[in-house]
Amino acid sequence: MRSELRRDYIQNKVVIIAPRRGKRPHDVITKKPKLALDNTKCVFCPHNQKGIKALCMNGNDKNWTLKIIDNKFPAVQLDNPKAYGVQEVVIETPRHNVELHELPLPQIEALIRSYATRTKQLTKIKDIEYILIFKNEGADAGASLQHAHSQIFATSLLPPHLFDKSQRIDAYQIQHGTCVYCDVIKDEIRKKTRMVYNDSNVVAFTPYASMHNYELWIMPKRHIDNVTCLNKKEITSFAKILKRALAKIDALDLPYNYYFHQVVFDKDQHLYLKITPRGSKWAGVEIGSGVIINPVSPEDAAEYYRTK
Repeated sequence: MRSELRRDYIQNKVVIIAPRRGKRPHDVITKKPKLALDNTKCVFCPHNQKGIKALCMNGNDKNWTLKIIDNKFPAVQLDNPKAYGVQEVVIETPRHNVELHELPLPQIEALIRSYATRTKQLTKIKDIEYILIFKNEGADAGASLQHAHSQIFATSLLPPHLFDKSQRIDAYQIQHGTCVYCDVIKDEIRKKTRMVYNDSNVVAFTPYASMHNYELWIMPKRHIDNVTCLNKKEITSFAKILKRALAKIDALDLPYNYYFHQVVFDKDQHLYLKITPRGSKWAGVEIGSGVIINPVSPEDAAEYYRTK
């Protein structure tokens, strides 16, 4: 396959898909070492969590499987008008030497429910306009601690690119009478080449203009606004494909990020979870021009995810 310039479904983003031989890029970043068994100083392990107030918990103070706490070093705070907001840490398991994809399915479902619980609470705080739920896995993806965790970031700042995206989505709806992402889901199901998972509740596919090696989107088929709207069956489907996808990324030994967005006062978004493995370092072309070169075609990436 020759190099091909592709544009995002809706945003003003351009990617050059430039496949190399083989399914795996040659310039991958090595993932962080496997989790250390020595957890004596780990701040997220239960023996170091005694007396720390939980904002949300699955279990009780002595026997929990998931815990959400305040971030000790937040970038935003409610008493700081110059950087207003809340930052929380989701400790995904009390066990130090496991990663998210290794957890049982019910525990991953509980994680998604906890995201919904905190999102519902954070939207009640005055002047919170934007909520980002994200996970950094591996040092090259921004993780500073090894123990499996993710974060919730809520702020009064609405990122400019999301305002632009909302305008483009609204323009598409005025022109076509439909949600662009509902149409994308139908189109990806029809074409099949980038489809990874498809059940009655959710789909997972590698986007046409993937900016990252093995980038994957998970979306509910229902047009729902945010994570609080997911029903029980949708949460199970989300957890199932998330567990499977992260295991496949782990097999490639790649660091990754994933995230949910929510613009609080926009009630007509289409929820998605975006997983972005960090398989290539962006260099001169990407930084200078803003045009991303991706050496793994989304079609090849989808084929990899589909294999058992």
